[in-house]
Amino acid sequence: MKKKSIFGRELSLLGFIIFLSVLVGIRNPEFLTIKNLLDIFNDTAILLICAIGMLLVIVTGGIDLSIGATLGLSGMVCALTVRDYPQLPIVIIILIGIGVGLCVGTINGILVAKCKVLPIMATLGMMNICRALIYFVSGGKWVNTYELTSAFINFSSSTFCGISVLILSAVIIYIVFGFFINYNKVGRKIYAVGSNDSAAKVSGIKVDNIIFLVYALLGTVGGLAGMLWTSRYAFASFETGSGFEMSVIAACVLGGVSVTGGSGKISGVLLGALLIGIINTALPMIQVSSFVKDTIEGCIILIAIVANTFMMRWTRQKALRQREI
Repeated sequence: MKKKSIFGRELSLLGFIIFLSVLVGIRNPEFLTIKNLLDIFNDTAILLICAIGMLLVIVTGGIDLSIGATLGLSGMVCALTVRDYPQLPIVIIILIGIGVGLCVGTINGILVAKCKVLPIMATLGMMNICRALIYFVSGGKWVNTYELTSAFINFSSSTFCGISVLILSAVIIYIVFGFFINYNKVGRKIYAVGSNDSAAKVSGIKVDNIIFLVYALLGTVGGLAGMLWTSRYAFASFETGSGFEMSVIAACVLGGVSVTGGSGKISGVLLGALLIGIINTALPMIQVSSFVKDTIEGCIILIAIVANTFMMRWTRQKALRQREI
């Protein structure tokens, strides 16, 4: 029954995405052009990469408010490295970006899992630390397009078998994490911790290690996303990734991930990220200001949380009634 309700919710979300796309396309025909759709997919790829990592954190009952700052710090470090050492191969830059994200995720994991700091407090503090580090390493200055190498700038838009590196990266991470979540023993333990951490401990699961792992994984993909972001937009600044955490969380919540932990599917996160990407592209095309866009995004999160809460309550009540029968 639970699988049917989840499938129905994802089907409804897909239907809404199609409906919204057609509606915006009627208002502005340029929205449904191949070029614009490819731009949406490329922008959504970065969001999806981070949202997949956030899925694991939220499933355990946690949250990470530092993902936007992690992306920004990784992007700035990559940009500065490219500027100062233009001869370095792109693989090294990718590893540097991932390494920065992994460091941030590791610290978050230690604070939450080992030091027992509340996730919202630990990651809020880390968000501010990352922003301070961005300002410190950059001296408060931008890294502009002309300071970056053409190889770095063109990396995200380069293609392999006709697929852009951005989309290909998101697809690979989706497949790897999908296998990890659905077919790996550790993936099942993540859901067990989120459902009932006390029962998970009794069953022999090392809860602290699982919690540490999910924050480290989110930091890792956030670091990769930061490198890809900077390559795509060809600049880095103090504000890079600011507010991005809201879009990441919104993608998860819209995709049916329960903020109380224990449930959520990667396929739902894909649809949630796609909807956020469409909204971010569609609203400016119909002359909606960024302030209104942020308000709409906040309302979407609240509505999705309320709807998800009622859905879970209805599912539990229906299950109880069936047991009584």
